Amino acid sequence: MRAPVELPHPERDEISLTGVLFALSDPERLAIAQQLRDGPLDMAACHPSDPNVPKSTKSHLMKVLREAGVIRNEPNGRGRLLTLRRDDLDARFPGLLDTIVDAAERPEASGPDTTGS
Repeated sequence: MRAPVELPHPERDEISLTGVLFALSDPERLAIAQQLRDGPLDMAACHPSDPNVPKSTKSHLMKVLREAGVIRNEPNGRGRLLTLRRDDLDARFPGLLDTIVDAAERPEASGPDTTGS
């Protein structure tokens, strides 16, 4: 059995504002960040909001978040452990992560009410 692959992660000073904003602009990637807000999760337990997302799409979502510096994806036995890079993000962009995640959790974040009520 071969050892799990260590994936590259940007250093703290390489994390860009535009990269983080792009990574969190997708509702599925944002949902993953919201799940990781309370602590690390095994990749198998972390899921996009749509349960029908193919495994390849889920892997791509994780890759975008990792390459932007939003999450850390590390080997953990036979699986992978995902953690939110809160310390790095708060050091680079104080308050940004909480502002985005908090805004996304408010009911009005889903968009304007078009029902006319």
